[in-house]
Amino acid sequence: MSLSTELFIALRYLKARKKGFFSVLTTFIAVGGTTLGVAALVITLAIMSGFQNDIRDKILGIQPHISITRIDGEAFKDYEKVESRVKENKFVTGYSPFIYRQGIIRSLATSASTGIIIKAVDFKSEDKMVGLSRQISESDTRFNGERIGEKGILLGSELAKTLGVTAGDEVVVMFPSSFGSMPKMYKFTVMAIMHSGMYEFDSSLGFMDLDEAQNIFGMEGEVSGVSVQTKNFDKAVDVAQQLQSEISFPYRVKAWIELNKNLFAALKLEKIMMFLILGLIILVAAFNIISNLLLLSVQKSKEIGIMSAMGFSKISIAKIFFFEGLVVGLLGTALGIIFGTGISLILKHFEIFKLPQGIYYVDRLPVALLPGDVVMVAVCAFVITVLAGIYPAYQVSKLDPLEAIRYG
Repeated sequence: MSLSTELFIALRYLKARKKGFFSVLTTFIAVGGTTLGVAALVITLAIMSGFQNDIRDKILGIQPHISITRIDGEAFKDYEKVESRVKENKFVTGYSPFIYRQGIIRSLATSASTGIIIKAVDFKSEDKMVGLSRQISESDTRFNGERIGEKGILLGSELAKTLGVTAGDEVVVMFPSSFGSMPKMYKFTVMAIMHSGMYEFDSSLGFMDLDEAQNIFGMEGEVSGVSVQTKNFDKAVDVAQQLQSEISFPYRVKAWIELNKNLFAALKLEKIMMFLILGLIILVAAFNIISNLLLLSVQKSKEIGIMSAMGFSKISIAKIFFFEGLVVGLLGTALGIIFGTGISLILKHFEIFKLPQGIYYVDRLPVALLPGDVVMVAVCAFVITVLAGIYPAYQVSKLDPLEAIRYG
């Protein structure tokens, strides 16, 4: 018996079921359940992938691909030697020394104060690596884009909002000194306001010139670490391992993903759990397909007996019901992929939902529709659909032709 004949009968059965309301309802539930499960999975994975990509891009807009510091936290006194070893690596495209310091910043205009993390850098080198200039939303006329300037500082947008300052205003930054001594206070001019879109950075980070910081902190010829940029952020871990083996003790070489390991591990786990939970919707739809086919086998038992008497083999009859379940599952999967992809594209191109940055790190709902995720959902739904059609087909093949005709 040819495959096309069995598929033709399966499609005729499916079409003929429109005459019975209950049969139509069960078919609709089976198709609708599969469609809903597949669409929900596609949309959820697109949003989760969007969160991962958006947070990654925002982190790499501030952090370099690799950071080199000392294990004991002390300053580099020979960072030129480290830089010479770094630039020998063929995968390195840039490097820049930096100094990290914590302090308290206060606005002279509003007297508001809060904590701040200062990163002192060579602005031109840092800009080439991570593109700091692209994140500047407001700047003073004295800021030339080459240097932050003497007694100049760049502030994150949320930090500036907390202080109530704009570009050109003056602030005081207090840094802790030795035990028992008064903190050191310095007046700075806000040269620019930066908006990275990452709340954690925008609410606490400020930038100043490296040479200015070395003078303030008495660190002539010293830095806290060296930032390194690679050709591809995906290879940062491999490059970091190479540099670690070359530089060794007492230096620690960390890639950006290792510095944000907990965040991305949580996002990955959440994506997996959402996939498993929403996959249950497809599993429920599979049980609907099974019950649907079993109901059909009862309704068509007399016809099954007649087909057996006409010479249809048990395998051919089983294929008819298997193909019907397959058609229902494939229809639901195809509709789910279409609806899920369509809704994901709408969410991507139209900023329908706004998010509180302090909770979600980002200010909008990010969507990244990855072909691999869509294919994975389609394959999983297809496999579940195939498995759902096997049991009813097996049960149909066990029917006795004479009893089916007599009692059908």
